[in-house]
Amino acid sequence: MPESEATVLAAAQAGNEQAFEQLIAQHRVGLHRHCYRMLGELHDADDALQESLVRAWRGLGRYEPRAPVRSWLYRIATNVCLTALARRTRRGRAVPEEAAVSPYPDRLLAEPAAVQPGPDVLLERGETVELAFVAAVQLLPARQRAVLLLRDVLDFSAGEVAGLLGTSVAAVNSALQRARSTVERERHEARVARPHSPASDQVEQELSRRFADTWRAADIAGLVRLLADDALLTMPPEPRRVVGRDAIRAFLSTVPARGRFGSFRVVETRANGQPALALYLGETPGGVAHPHALLVLSIQEDAIVSLCRFGDPSLFARFGLPSSLEESP
Repeated sequence: MPESEATVLAAAQAGNEQAFEQLIAQHRVGLHRHCYRMLGELHDADDALQESLVRAWRGLGRYEPRAPVRSWLYRIATNVCLTALARRTRRGRAVPEEAAVSPYPDRLLAEPAAVQPGPDVLLERGETVELAFVAAVQLLPARQRAVLLLRDVLDFSAGEVAGLLGTSVAAVNSALQRARSTVERERHEARVARPHSPASDQVEQELSRRFADTWRAADIAGLVRLLADDALLTMPPEPRRVVGRDAIRAFLSTVPARGRFGSFRVVETRANGQPALALYLGETPGGVAHPHALLVLSIQEDAIVSLCRFGDPSLFARFGLPSSLEESP
């Protein structure tokens, strides 16, 4: 442990709360992402991070710096998440066929300006907050989920993961193999969302802008022309899936706002590293509009391949979105 970190640790263990905040600052964002990937739901990730930090503060006096602070914090956070998942199972929420997932605001992906990215963030591999990946992870048994994320996302060694989870290296390797197979199959089947792989950032920006403008114009036929032939529309946590341009056209023409498509107002945002729309709905055309749903887009090459709708208005505040849109001029 570097001398400076040892000094901060000693002060924190002596009861200095500011030193504790300094000790965990570079890990906070990464820990929140880990809790989100483990639990799939933003509000649950908030609760798990808070509980993890409370446990870390209370247990700081027993921490011995034989292992890095990072490993100690991730052991605590992983165990908090495993307990939360066990609680879900007892309540009957852990249904393998239904991935419990909510969107993650891109604004939470950035480190605060005063904090350097921690090693947990720098070591993250691939598109690890992509909606399709997070949704696929939710279909794993809890310990397979932990192994996959600790090994393939956060780059802990098999030996480190075995120590964190209190198991053997052989058990970790076996769980990892099974988890990788399940996630790959689920990403291919895409029950919730398809992988996001636009041809370029420019293509992504242009296509998402056109989609937002076309939605504002209440042009359903124009929206459908921006979709891939086999595009997918989902509405977690409902199991309903609408597949194909014709089916999505029929859905958009009749279901949202009971067919009053022109009553929507749109604000562009981002979730899970992907373009998204915040949909507001007014009771009267041009009147005050209130949060209705978030729509996350997945793009492959130059077409939109999936639309994932989340109908929880409480998410809007976490995205930094207005609580309402005033009357149009």
